[in-house]
Amino acid sequence: MSDRIEKLKSFLEQTPDDCFLNHALALEYIKLGDEESAAELFKKNMQTDVSYVATYYHYAKLLERIGDEDAAIKIYEQGMEQAQAAKDMHSLSELRSAYEELTF
Repeated sequence: MSDRIEKLKSFLEQTPDDCFLNHALALEYIKLGDEESAAELFKKNMQTDVSYVATYYHYAKLLERIGDEDAAIKIYEQGMEQAQAAKDMHSLSELRSAYEELTF
């Protein structure tokens, strides 16, 4: 296990619901090919703070990679709603582009 993962886990001991740290740890798990652990962290972020927009894109991409396109489409749609609500046009654009690639 990498030093980065160990550091992130130690930070999360202090603040287990920190969406940024959970997201960063999920990305580290993806690098190792551990999609299951990454997916659990992404789901946790969505439960902890539905407005943490970064999670939607990466979680949907993970779902696409493992072949669950229907679930990925739903996550992209939820992410677009949250990005629009937050007036985060950059994230909205990225989510919409990935969504359209998958659905058209």
